[in-house]
Amino acid sequence: MANRIHQEVTFKAKPSEVYQAYMGSRRHTAFTKNGPAKISKKIGGAFSAHGGWVSGINLDLVDNKMIVQAWRAKTWPKGDFSIVSFKLSKAGGGTKLVFDHTGIPDGHSEHLADGWKKMYWDKMADYFADK
Repeated sequence: MANRIHQEVTFKAKPSEVYQAYMGSRRHTAFTKNGPAKISKKIGGAFSAHGGWVSGINLDLVDNKMIVQAWRAKTWPKGDFSIVSFKLSKAGGGTKLVFDHTGIPDGHSEHLADGWKKMYWDKMADYFADK
């Protein structure tokens, strides 16, 4: 099984809105509806989401264009991190998000691929539909 996930999705929202939904603690909590998120908006800053089930560190941030994080699930062995990247670009009247998740521990790729779709892309689309 691959230890990499690549997904592309389009939202009916501006890149700045998608960026702020993911990087804003309050907005992240609101759209995921799965426990509190606490997200630093600084490179090197920590984040956690889903009530602490995922956590990590911001590696690179470009406002409204890119997010790169060292990311881990609470159940992974201590010290195991993967890398997630979100690249945002204008697409018509919305945003195209290109997502890559690499360095995933063996046995977790399929679950995470489904989880990103269900816990993020579907919920984010619903969040923007309600705006």
